[in-house]
Amino acid sequence: MDLQTLTYITVGASFLLYFAIAIASRVSSTSEFYVAGKHIHPVVNGMATAADWMSAASFISMAGLIAFLGYEGGMYLMGWTGGYVLLAMLLAPYLRKFGKFTVPDFIGDRYGSTFARVVAVICLIFISFTYVAGQMRGVGIVFSRFLEVPIDTGLIIGMFVVFVYAVLGGMKGITYTQVAQYCILVFAYTVPAAFLALQFTGNPLPQIALGSHMLDGSGYLLQTLNQVLLDLGFTSYTDPFNDKSMIDVLAITVALMVGTAGLPHVIVRFFTVPKVRDARRSAGWALVFIALLYTTAPAVGALARMNLVNTVNGSGFGTAYQNMPNWFATWENSGLLAWFDHNRDGKVQYAAGNATDGKPQFDGDNRGRHGERVVLNPGKGEISTGALFANEIYVDRDIMVLANPEIANLPDWVIALIAAGGIAAALSTAAGLLLVISSSISHDLLKKTFVPSISEKQELLSGRLAAAAAICVAGYLGMHPPAFVAQVVAFAFGLAASSLFPAIFLGIFSKRINHYGAIAGMLTGLVFTLTYIVYFKGVFIEPVAENIPANWLFGISPEGIGSIGMLLNFLVALLISRFTPAPAEHIQQMVENIRVPKLGIK
Repeated sequence: MDLQTLTYITVGASFLLYFAIAIASRVSSTSEFYVAGKHIHPVVNGMATAADWMSAASFISMAGLIAFLGYEGGMYLMGWTGGYVLLAMLLAPYLRKFGKFTVPDFIGDRYGSTFARVVAVICLIFISFTYVAGQMRGVGIVFSRFLEVPIDTGLIIGMFVVFVYAVLGGMKGITYTQVAQYCILVFAYTVPAAFLALQFTGNPLPQIALGSHMLDGSGYLLQTLNQVLLDLGFTSYTDPFNDKSMIDVLAITVALMVGTAGLPHVIVRFFTVPKVRDARRSAGWALVFIALLYTTAPAVGALARMNLVNTVNGSGFGTAYQNMPNWFATWENSGLLAWFDHNRDGKVQYAAGNATDGKPQFDGDNRGRHGERVVLNPGKGEISTGALFANEIYVDRDIMVLANPEIANLPDWVIALIAAGGIAAALSTAAGLLLVISSSISHDLLKKTFVPSISEKQELLSGRLAAAAAICVAGYLGMHPPAFVAQVVAFAFGLAASSLFPAIFLGIFSKRINHYGAIAGMLTGLVFTLTYIVYFKGVFIEPVAENIPANWLFGISPEGIGSIGMLLNFLVALLISRFTPAPAEHIQQMVENIRVPKLGIK
């Protein structure tokens, strides 16, 4: 059976499973649609939370970023996992004790303000649509390569699949679908990693292989990779702060960490369990399930980079284009890999530099007649440190995990499996985000704000219509993504950190914060962070300023600016609350009841 047929069967079978779960889990009440009736078992909720949280950024893009950033790529690991611990310890149990359906529901009731609820909905929509753009891009990447259909066609298929199980089953259907998606994505991620670890180090456990000796006797894996990259002119893989400054790495880590704790589609998962105690237990289980993938990611990144260098550069002279394996041409057709034969020698060469600028990057006069690299010992293919030749390939960072099995010449069933895993990771998070958007529109804007008289049946219909509309918008955003998947997701985390997190945190731990401060803080953080991202990254328009560190505020990139937005939010909220009337007595008592354990509450 050829690879494409096997991939169609594998991905098709996963879709049929999702449809079956959606039909079996279809709902007829708003409680089931929004929070699955609040009767999800903690272990099941932990697995669904892991799938909801481990998006296309985790599955597709994170290891790719680690592969290219090296040491600094660890900020994504530290930020996202640390943020989940922050969420589990500081927010989840208290929000479950509050007992509402959505984050805007909590903010509206906690601050006693309809306007605060509306502002929270606006923040949530900006966060969720930014986040979902990254997921839909991930769907398009997988479809365009493995099913060999245009990206737009792949997005439409993905939109249809999400529509079926999100609109029919609501949170109940999404929860059980995400359990299936977690099993698929974690198996698809770890199996190729085990194969690669075994190939390079003889150890099938990626976590241990990362610190193991290479089978060829060249040294430890990271030591060998680091030296190879230095020889090719790249910065050190294992030394810190080569591509990013210390302040930027810190800012990005904080933004990712705090943003995780403010993500509405993750927070709402803790509303689906029966008791406060179950919220804590499900958070613990989610960390266990997340760790299976996140402890594997550093090894996947290192092995993927080593795999790419060995395959493309061959013996050290570069590989003739006609001798490149089939995967190279296939990924070229997807538009995510490109070759520029700068010196016209017909060989594919990979080194430091931007392949798309058309300027061969040689050192002084140390080059041959055609600009080829200079070798120290032609018989052995040794090259001088500094990579005296041009980089001729462009590699989209988002393909590293997906292309890894093909580069390593693994069995076709492994390649088909990773296609199903990539789609599962993107769809699981996209579904959670779209449900959060639809529930905020139907519940917080219609039922709680503008049309309080609507019936439960009308509210449920509104939620489904809102989900359908949100899916259409998400598809458009997936067709016009602003950056790599993980970068887009980082923007969403920055928006969450700067807008919702301070309002939620202060709403739980401060009785003095009032709606004036909360509203002003959310708007300040959102506007500042969004303006900064649009100014430097352009997002869906051409950027106004060049995206270079010299122009950044305090040297902080758009991915990390949410940390500054968060500080501004806290500062504005605290100052304005201090000089305006304190919240009503019943609201202060509500905060006290949320925060202080009472007898009989489990």
